[in-house]
Amino acid sequence: MNNSEIMVSICCITYNHQKYIAQALDGFLMQETNFKYEIIIGEDCSKDNTRAIIEDYCQKYPNKIQLLTYESNIGGIKNQIETFNISKGKYVAMCDGDDYWTDPLKLQKQVDFMESNPNYVICCHYSRVIDDNSELIYENPSPISLEFDYEDVLLGKKDETRICSLMIKNNCGIKKICLENWYYNTFGADTFLKLYAMANTNEKIYVLPEVMAVYRLHKDGVYSLIDGRVRKSKMINDFNILINNFSYSAHYKKELLKIYITQYFLFDIRHYNFQKALNTIITLV
Repeated sequence: MNNSEIMVSICCITYNHQKYIAQALDGFLMQETNFKYEIIIGEDCSKDNTRAIIEDYCQKYPNKIQLLTYESNIGGIKNQIETFNISKGKYVAMCDGDDYWTDPLKLQKQVDFMESNPNYVICCHYSRVIDDNSELIYENPSPISLEFDYEDVLLGKKDETRICSLMIKNNCGIKKICLENWYYNTFGADTFLKLYAMANTNEKIYVLPEVMAVYRLHKDGVYSLIDGRVRKSKMINDFNILINNFSYSAHYKKELLKIYITQYFLFDIRHYNFQKALNTIITLV
């Protein structure tokens, strides 16, 4: 790769983030690297001033920021796919418009790791969780290095891999997730992206032991504060997408059945989803 080529594409999706998008953009622009990077913003027809704020940044940094807009709202997953598909970098770093980065060396540290460790498809790091008033909700006081393989993520083990920390290899095999119809029906789309990437490369996730981003919980967040019953229903839907579209051994089939029985079965029964519960169990026995 020569110096004129882009090493990292920063892909950011945003909708109604006028309170937050400038902080996200500032975090992208402050990155100190020995390589070129591009910033791609997918603005999904916000009803507030989000687009105007981004356009102002585009005028200030015309060769750094590319703004994608649409004729109508297409939703978070399709927006993510659109930004991902036009990315030119060897790696893609993701961050939604209501989150932001705090370390100017974040991209450099992740690229250095990925370049030295080709058996990892994703590199993440720790993140701080705050509320809409910037009050701390969670931060791990003692970060340590973590790594996860395909089976770990299959069983829900993915600590500190939030989308605002994620850097992923940019290859055609991973991008083919856009051809999977089930992907557009997922709730936790980032988890499925991780699984798909690992399944297609047989590589792992590594988590750097540093806090370098902030994840924001707020009332307008797509996932953050959704009604508990609706969230549970969507999680069960994701679970069924997972068991029907990803491969696993007989051992992990048993582990997945345990997860369903302990976490989701009673919810399905209480809400009269008898046939769905039966179909899930049949799939896993």
